[in-house]
Amino acid sequence: MANKLVSEMRLPPHLAHILAARRLNTAKDVLSLPEVELMGVLDAGIHTARAAVAHVSEIACPPYQTALALLEVFRARGDGRLATTLRGLDEALHGGIPAGKLTEVVGPSGIGKTQFCLKLALLATLPECYGGLNGRVLYIDTESKFSSRRMIEIGEKSFPQIFRQEGLAQKMAGRILVLRPTSLSEFTKSLEQMKVTLLQHDVKLLVVDSMAALMSSEIEKSATGLRQHPLRWALSFLKSIAEFSQIPVVVTNQVRSQSNDDGYRYSFEVEKKYDSNNAEGFESHLVAALGIQWAHAVTIRLVFEAHSGHRYIKVAKSPMTPAVAFPFTVESSGIILLSDEGIDVPSPEITSIRCQGENVLAQ
Repeated sequence: MANKLVSEMRLPPHLAHILAARRLNTAKDVLSLPEVELMGVLDAGIHTARAAVAHVSEIACPPYQTALALLEVFRARGDGRLATTLRGLDEALHGGIPAGKLTEVVGPSGIGKTQFCLKLALLATLPECYGGLNGRVLYIDTESKFSSRRMIEIGEKSFPQIFRQEGLAQKMAGRILVLRPTSLSEFTKSLEQMKVTLLQHDVKLLVVDSMAALMSSEIEKSATGLRQHPLRWALSFLKSIAEFSQIPVVVTNQVRSQSNDDGYRYSFEVEKKYDSNNAEGFESHLVAALGIQWAHAVTIRLVFEAHSGHRYIKVAKSPMTPAVAFPFTVESSGIILLSDEGIDVPSPEITSIRCQGENVLAQ
């Protein structure tokens, strides 16, 4: 709630006017100032400063809810999940990708993250009678990987009975709004308009593919302490959008290498250094990009990895299921599970991301 606008809080007119005049636009702007400093900014006494903090806190902070109240809300509006049509994964996630939450898809380049997101985008536009959400999709494509042709191919192979209907493929493709920001600042500007877009266009799914691509340029030109603010802001805003709109928000993330000698590197950088003779060393040092703060903030983390001759989707983080993995392959119809029976993941492997080098990264 830190980004909640003061102008939307229905504060007493005199207080709203003072805050606006001093350019205190968000809840964070007001609540992050000590009382003495806020008194100086407002040019007012301690009582006015405390009144401002009290009003903003009351409105910006979400009220508490009992477990019974949350259960009743859940029963009233349903779980709002987007089924992936991968039966084993959907069962593990208790129905699919949850609405109102942030779901992360992380893995090395070329393993199938975008294929997964294209299928989700397609499913969100499907009529409800076919298991879809019958809505629009906002797809933020930061690496120019979105392919309408590939998405329609997935649809034709997965739902031939639907796509045989004349004009339906074009209609569904027209429901997907694609944005291609080229920088973090451009992405930030698009986020500021996103709530309006979600409401006006009946958006039922938001995809960001990928967040790490936007952050990589910032990492190159900023020190560690300076680059965290834009990531925190984007993370907070994405979570607020999920909660505000009660839609699934899916964000892809890259992997990087971590070692004592090399620090952090993205997978495409590591590929240049490690050859096939050193694939095991490469595999043992992969971690998700964007850091610990990001990892704690996402509700669900799906890890796409490759080892033992197979690719796997691993449910590495979920409040509703233990860590399990499903072998999969990528076919013309999209991602297909080789087995719906989940494989239990040992505790040491929950946070690791394995990849057998060139077989995946060369694609």
